[in-house]
Amino acid sequence: MQASPIFILMLLLTAMLYSCGGTTKPVEQKQTFLPITIIAEGDGLHSIIEEGTQAEILGSGFAWTEGPLWIEEEEMLLFSEIPANKVHFWKEGSSPKVYLQPAGLTSNENRGGEVGSNGLLLDPYGKLVLCQHGDRRMARMTAELNAPEPVYETIVGEYEGKPLNSPNDAVYDTQGNLYFTDPPYGLEYRMDDPKKAIDFQGVYKLNKDGELQLLLDSITRPNGIALFPDEKQLIIANSDPENPIWYHYSLDGANGLTAGRVFYDASEVASNEAGLPDGLKIKNDGTVIATGPGGIWFFGPSGSLLGRLKLSERVSNVALNKKENLLFATADSYVLRIPLK
Repeated sequence: MQASPIFILMLLLTAMLYSCGGTTKPVEQKQTFLPITIIAEGDGLHSIIEEGTQAEILGSGFAWTEGPLWIEEEEMLLFSEIPANKVHFWKEGSSPKVYLQPAGLTSNENRGGEVGSNGLLLDPYGKLVLCQHGDRRMARMTAELNAPEPVYETIVGEYEGKPLNSPNDAVYDTQGNLYFTDPPYGLEYRMDDPKKAIDFQGVYKLNKDGELQLLLDSITRPNGIALFPDEKQLIIANSDPENPIWYHYSLDGANGLTAGRVFYDASEVASNEAGLPDGLKIKNDGTVIATGPGGIWFFGPSGSLLGRLKLSERVSNVALNKKENLLFATADSYVLRIPLK
């Protein structure tokens, strides 16, 4: 009996399915994105990011994310969730998971405020270092990166016998000196907290021999901090709504900072858009990538504005991978990845 045309068509379709791997071929999950509006000043920003680029959402639903750190050897992103007192990790193909808890307040003290860790970085020996708001110290995780445990040792927690406010962001130079900022954000009542022991918001240098030096006490809310590749200059973000400015300083050897100047004043944009100067990173070519009002800002090494990436969420901090072709960002309840050229 002659086969019907419908039967023949079904056989052909079945053969095609099996030749392509059949129905067992996995269906790719759709990625989710936050839109980006690129606001360029001249052509500089277009050499860094493609027109139409979006921010890929790696994780969401967090209370407030901060301190992203890309660890190349582990192909892993770490980030702080400050109110939850946790550090999370993310790897390709998976959702974020808890990496450390507790992360910033390790005692049984029952208190409010931003108690978790903030900035994260690696020390010269590859150990994880945390800016711990709750414990008011710079601390080091004693365990290895691939076997994390919430056990920490203090790197520094006092200045002239008084507890620090709440270390916020930090960076090491290649000699092993640690630079960090110390605003009041981790104190339960911030500037009015009765436990605030230091009457200024400091920027410090802990040299490799363990000596703590106060570099600045004049910035009202020192926040993000980053060194230029030559390690002779640094930038400090001031997250003060009354003075939203990035400052530039030259490093004068053992004597501290000199030649302070305004790197960029964001007052005009800050009056209309959410966010303040916060975390930042500097690329190997000296390009400054800084979070601030309205999103992520890009500057040339001298302070010329290349442009901004405008996002719908307040962006707190950024991190780069080793090739500097991926930018990771913490933005309110999100963790994002943005491809760069």
